[in-house]
Amino acid sequence: MNEITMLISKSFSVDEASEFREKVNMLIKKGEKNFVLNFSNCTFVDSTGLGVLVGIYKKSMELNGSFKLHSIHPQVMKVFKLTRLDKVFEIQ
Repeated sequence: MNEITMLISKSFSVDEASEFREKVNMLIKKGEKNFVLNFSNCTFVDSTGLGVLVGIYKKSMELNGSFKLHSIHPQVMKVFKLTRLDKVFEIQ
């Protein structure tokens, strides 16, 4: 299984999330479906960022792929817990 590891920016909000979505959609079109997202630099996620993550997760699952998050900052983990996305995403 080939996994693509991607580093998430410090602030994963409107501009960064939209650009990230485009990159991932291009990878999916090329046949990639297994993603590992490194959140070690990320200290802020907004609703747009969460929406992008959910969209990528859904596409990956539809393709029988994998979607993992790791090295999540405590501030960002609070957002995942509040939205219950910590129950949806595989977090390492």
